[in-house]
Amino acid sequence: MNIPKTSTLAVPFQRIVGLRNLGGRVYGIDRWLVGTFLHAIGDPALCVTLWDGKQIGGETTISTVGMVIHDRAALLRLLTNSLLHFGDDYSNGRIEIEGGLVPFMETVYQAMDRLPKFRQVSDPAAYRRNQPRLNSLSGSQRNIHHHYDIGNDFYQLWLDADMLYTCAYFPDPSASLEDAQIAKMELICRKLRLQPGQTVVDAGCGWGALARYMARRYGVNVRAYNISHEQIAYARQRARAEGLERQVEYIEDDYRSITGTCDAFVSVGMLEHVGPDHYHELGLVIDRSLKDDGIGLIHTIGQNCSRPMSPWFLKRMFPGSYPPTIKEMMTLFEPGEFTVLDVENLRLHYAKTCEHWLERFERNLNRIREMFDEVFIRAWRLYLSGCIANFNIGALQLFQVVFSRAANNRLPWTRAHMTAPNGDP
Repeated sequence: MNIPKTSTLAVPFQRIVGLRNLGGRVYGIDRWLVGTFLHAIGDPALCVTLWDGKQIGGETTISTVGMVIHDRAALLRLLTNSLLHFGDDYSNGRIEIEGGLVPFMETVYQAMDRLPKFRQVSDPAAYRRNQPRLNSLSGSQRNIHHHYDIGNDFYQLWLDADMLYTCAYFPDPSASLEDAQIAKMELICRKLRLQPGQTVVDAGCGWGALARYMARRYGVNVRAYNISHEQIAYARQRARAEGLERQVEYIEDDYRSITGTCDAFVSVGMLEHVGPDHYHELGLVIDRSLKDDGIGLIHTIGQNCSRPMSPWFLKRMFPGSYPPTIKEMMTLFEPGEFTVLDVENLRLHYAKTCEHWLERFERNLNRIREMFDEVFIRAWRLYLSGCIANFNIGALQLFQVVFSRAANNRLPWTRAHMTAPNGDP
């Protein structure tokens, strides 16, 4: 399951082996195993249907969601390592969900949150747990390639027209995804208080939409860094097509290689892939890059308490990823003694963004099936649904943090520049 919690659900293997030889007693043991599993995750209000059609409920509450387990091996795998095997067995079709993936996952996560064993204190070593590969220079390259270099054609089917793969900003909940992504870029530019002729460093630029928006709308010059070859190739092509080559330079390189100085430093959706072991390095990069009166902004998925991501999420979706707490983010700012000016949490905006992505993903299934197999499709459906559920229940946050040098007094008195029609220089 896609949730930043450690697993304490494992049942010792010696207690569940040998079931194939128990004849008529098997169903009773199956009921006991399911009951043990449900109790271990807080007795959520869901119904489990076994491969022979028999149903086993959780609490006495009437279930609106359920899980169908198609074979006994899948049940045993759930009990031995649910946070890895649930995702794999759902992806392979050995587990089906009734009542909708998002409601199912919210039901399970909320039940787990009622248990003291899941309300753990912060764990500074959480980032390293379950990680298949940490974020060294070579490790980061492989981690990013795993997720982002699987084909621009795939992402174009369900992202917005500008290919933004980060949280949008919905001034109104009914806004379209395209309008919300433009509003996100505008909000970031206003928070940075950009002025014509300034220089901007964009660390981890994705497909490059923000860099192009800043150059076109605010007349700044941008150096945008990214280690995804597919994304950089796309970004360069778009910059040429839009006549922005002289204002925007896309550099296929790691953030640790950033050189030169800038008036504004921005990173949107990259910190999740840096890892706490390297926050100090990123902080030093910002310190040597940002001018004395410069302003920076970090936009990242986060969490309230240091917990590892699930092993399935790290193995199948985002190896090397970790959403920081606000406390952990301060490691970025300490090397340069930066002052935090503003913190905003856009958690529910990210839930809505993911809802748009999932709806577009489902709408384009026929074309996606021409590119990938059913296991891939089900894994990505689970990933997007899990994101919606995690943001809805508050297991994940979306932080935008604005900062500057401690002695910088060229600051606005209010936050009006973030919403004023023409900004507040």
